[in-house]
Amino acid sequence: MKSYIKVSGAREKNLKNINIMIPKKEITVFTGVSGSGKSSLVFDTIAAESQRQLNETYTSFIRNRMPHYGTPNIDKIENLSVSFIVNQKKLGNNARSTVGTITDIYSLLRLLFSRIGKPFIGYSDVFSFNNPLGMCEYCEGLGKIQVIDIEKLLDKNKSLNEGAIRFPTFEPGGWRLTRYIHSGFFDNNKKIKDYSAKELELLLYSEKIKVKNPNPKWHKTSLYEGLIPRIERSFLKKEDGEKIRYKKKIEQFVMTQDCPHCNGTRLNDKVLSCKIKGKNISDCSNMQINELLNFIKSIHNTISITIISELLNRIQHMISIGLDYLSLNRETSTLSGGESQRIKMISQLGSSLTDLTYIFDEPSIGLHPHDIKKINEIMKLLRDKGNTVLIVEHDPDMIKIADYIIDMGPKSGIDGGEIVYQGNFEGLKTSDTLTGKCLANLPKIKSFPRSTKGWLSIKNATMHNLKNISIDIPKGVMTVVTGVAGSGKSTLVNGILSQLYPETVFIDQKRIQASKRSNIATFTGIFDIIRKLFAKNNNVNASLFSFNSKGACPNCKGLGVTYTDLAFMDTMVTVCEKCHGNRYTEEVLNYNLRGKNIADILKMTIKEALEFFQEKEIINVLKRLSDVGITYITLGQPLSTLSGGELQRIKIASELENKGNIYVLDEPSTGLHMADMKKLIDVMNHLVDKDSTLIVIEHNLDIICQADWIIDIGPYAGENGGKIMFSGVPKDLIKCSESLTGKYLKKYINKE
Repeated sequence: MKSYIKVSGAREKNLKNINIMIPKKEITVFTGVSGSGKSSLVFDTIAAESQRQLNETYTSFIRNRMPHYGTPNIDKIENLSVSFIVNQKKLGNNARSTVGTITDIYSLLRLLFSRIGKPFIGYSDVFSFNNPLGMCEYCEGLGKIQVIDIEKLLDKNKSLNEGAIRFPTFEPGGWRLTRYIHSGFFDNNKKIKDYSAKELELLLYSEKIKVKNPNPKWHKTSLYEGLIPRIERSFLKKEDGEKIRYKKKIEQFVMTQDCPHCNGTRLNDKVLSCKIKGKNISDCSNMQINELLNFIKSIHNTISITIISELLNRIQHMISIGLDYLSLNRETSTLSGGESQRIKMISQLGSSLTDLTYIFDEPSIGLHPHDIKKINEIMKLLRDKGNTVLIVEHDPDMIKIADYIIDMGPKSGIDGGEIVYQGNFEGLKTSDTLTGKCLANLPKIKSFPRSTKGWLSIKNATMHNLKNISIDIPKGVMTVVTGVAGSGKSTLVNGILSQLYPETVFIDQKRIQASKRSNIATFTGIFDIIRKLFAKNNNVNASLFSFNSKGACPNCKGLGVTYTDLAFMDTMVTVCEKCHGNRYTEEVLNYNLRGKNIADILKMTIKEALEFFQEKEIINVLKRLSDVGITYITLGQPLSTLSGGELQRIKIASELENKGNIYVLDEPSTGLHMADMKKLIDVMNHLVDKDSTLIVIEHNLDIICQADWIIDIGPYAGENGGKIMFSGVPKDLIKCSESLTGKYLKKYINKE
């Protein structure tokens, strides 16, 4: 008998009191435009409640050290199983965490070397770069060392007295400088550029020595020490208040490089001496996953047959999720959100647990259609093991594999939050929803691509996996650079192009460096104009209308919510009881602009604000934000709550009035519904029509269809990529039999 997760009265965020039955042990895909309520239902309601109830089964000691989940705004959820959330949150910035350690493949490799490696040097722990017995003692197992950049440290056109040493506390009047100007070793008025090699060596690198003829101000018991060892000892190696206090300053003067003692392997010579078939454990970690698979397959040893079998199994999982181009030594901090999400899948593939609920957040992001096929097989595998799979997704190829589809809408924000369709894929295509209409639409390749206005030339590029590439990228048109994940697209554009053409403007999805209080209104600058309008209309000071200033509610300090730490229970986030979430004092909320107070303005969506404001300066900004498809975001929404795709579109909006630039967009379709794709394409065409050159790194077939020029890199990833498979107009790409992109584009336009 079929069982269901039953959700009753879901009102989280914009959800309109939803009641829904979600089939268990099937794949359910949640679709709908950005802001329609998909994440509110799946993550903020179902996942949050599952995690919260699971956490309550632990002791208070453990709960206090786990993530806290508040109770979602809901009447009831029944038949809920333990959920495992596979999101796109990056795996952290720990320099000791690698692809090998996070997947446990490196642990198995260590065990293998301890069993059959020659000579025998110890048990598996010895092969760990996180163990004092195995790590390189110079870099302490990091593989990299920080060194002082002399060019940044010294202004060679100045003398010591003039402030040649730029580091804090070494400037004129700084107490650390006295060790140098009172040592008697130097002419303190002599410019550094005029120092002899011996003087420069003494200034920079001298170990601790006694001073023979110092200035009378020299402390008698002190030893002289060169700048570099002194700064390294005081600021790089010592973990104390000094290092913490000057952390930001230190970063300006250091550069990171491979450890010269272990050559970046992280391990000591003893560990590196142990080999299997001529390879040490570092050689194996540096191999691409597909190469490592072949190497492990070549080992025939009956003693370690179980270890080899499990290693092959884990490595095969890496290949099955399209990460065969990675190596085990790749730091997890360098992985993209999509790569991080796929890495998290690996441990689940070998798990024997069943009746779990797996929740995925747009697993297609960053994936070529060729790789999506592999991910689809994994989703089916998880389902067939007896699990429930919930996927929030926009990609048609992933929507197709659903046993059940729940389409949210009809639109976004306050115009969303409803279920507009439930059923199978064929039914969705014939429905009247935005998703249904988009799926039924027949895509077309651009008929008349623009003519080029010159070329950006790249000659003999060999960075990373690029195979001596020479390519001309057309100016004055929209070029889409395609290829499977890891084929070399980003290396060519972000790596090589940025070096040759430093004037290029890169519009990425990285976090905007701003205060946690920053929102759309403050970031775009329109909040200053709005505050002045309120001030003029009410004949008061504009600072009253800042939630960071004297107009802020004193109870929540302008945040609108208060946080109560309940120790072993969930941190309670409560709407401020004094201002009721409005952020401001009662006095400020009494002032109006055309019938709205300042809190009402911040709660407006961009769409609502466009209808409310008449001021040209504000309308121009709002119109640009509307053009990039984020009409559902409120003016007061903190930037910290926006996705990478939303942040990227805000950055695009700020460029819409500029012209004559070279722009690079990295996967701008991220997080976009098919209905929003047309808006994005219009915006990209607008940039080009302003006499700019646009280069887009992209997998989305709708965007590829609308390119003026396509450069396809492949054929596959890593060492099996890095070649130009095609360069030309889109209609010719579908004729290129060697191109994977061409193959999938042909299927897409024919709706196969």
